Amino acid sequence: MSNPRVRKIADRIQVIVAEMLERRIKDPRLGFVTVTDVRVTGDSQQASIFYTVLGAEEERASTAAALESAKGVIRSEVAKQLGMRIVPTLTFIPDALPESARELEEVLARAKQQDEEVAARRVEAYAGEADPYKKPRVIDEDDDLDDDEDDLEDEDDRA
Repeated sequence: MSNPRVRKIADRIQVIVAEMLERRIKDPRLGFVTVTDVRVTGDSQQASIFYTVLGAEEERASTAAALESAKGVIRSEVAKQLGMRIVPTLTFIPDALPESARELEEVLARAKQQDEEVAARRVEAYAGEADPYKKPRVIDEDDDLDDDEDDLEDEDDRA
């Protein structure tokens, strides 16, 4: 959908359908619906309308049936507001994004839990010193003076 005209048509269809679902369609089977995206083919013959429904599986099924029964009314309103010679055929598709996001959140939660378990085991089973980094050796001043005097005596003996 790289054509700007097709993108404008898709955006306009999304607004029209959302307004229709909010104001004009009074089907009791229709749940809390959000139109997430609309994709129109390059020849503007078909429009795929992606939607999400808040609720359980029963509410999703009843909403899908309500959208299918209201498809003709919605298409006629789209035709009236767009003013195009050929009106796209509407297809309602439930958006899989919320389920994918939920699965991804579950995977991330499991990974975080496993990381915490590994970190806890690492603390318990640490091999070696508590602080494994090398530190500079501390030299006493008395020892340092004695070594210098010994070095001077060794040089005097050689000369």
